[in-house]
Amino acid sequence: MGSRKPVYKRIVLKLSGEALQGKKEHGIDHAVLVSIAHQIREIRELRVDVAIVLGGGNIFRGQENTASLGLDMDRSVADYMGMLATVINGLALQNVLEKMDMPTRVMTAIEMQRVAEPYIRRRAIRHLEKGRIVIFAAGTGNPYFTTDTAAALRAMEVQADAILKATKVDGVYSADPLKVSGARKFEKLKYIDVLKKRLRVMDATAVSLCMDNKLPIVVFNLTKKGNIKRVVLGEKIGTIVD
Repeated sequence: MGSRKPVYKRIVLKLSGEALQGKKEHGIDHAVLVSIAHQIREIRELRVDVAIVLGGGNIFRGQENTASLGLDMDRSVADYMGMLATVINGLALQNVLEKMDMPTRVMTAIEMQRVAEPYIRRRAIRHLEKGRIVIFAAGTGNPYFTTDTAAALRAMEVQADAILKATKVDGVYSADPLKVSGARKFEKLKYIDVLKKRLRVMDATAVSLCMDNKLPIVVFNLTKKGNIKRVVLGEKIGTIVD
């Protein structure tokens, strides 16, 4: 495997907030961060440019949290709170990556210069060219848009070759495989099929953006160590949408 060349030169890794909480009910599991960092180091050793988009659901899930807590909160306020949660996750992951000698920059769509750099497209590309890992936080900086949409947007802006969507299952299924025993796994899908069947790959806006710009999405299981490297090397794991 070590002699093989990666099929992607630059990738955007999409991580949900829930992926960072591990088996905890909420918050960040340090062991999960370390595991992710080790996998990222494996692909950095292949000279692959790595950008990361994080969710914030392990801390605050926008409208879902406000509804469950019985809070009468404006959607925009809830979404901004969710964006700030992604910054917390980004700083936590940056800390672990840099302790493993991987230079990392957190760039936020909402300016907070004492905490992280503001997102500037040309600067982000320059960081990637210099071998730095770039973490894009605070979504798109706008309410009503998910971090899936942010991943698609940033991937196109930095000219990534693919979005790697990390999940807790090994691809896209016809139904939730954790709940439906007979759910069928798809090895390959077209963008239009994802939209028509309303499969839970990414939200419709993100999938439409990828479709318009012919940006492939690879959905795979993050919990199996080494899977990020396998995807980058072109092994047939998970589900590819193109």
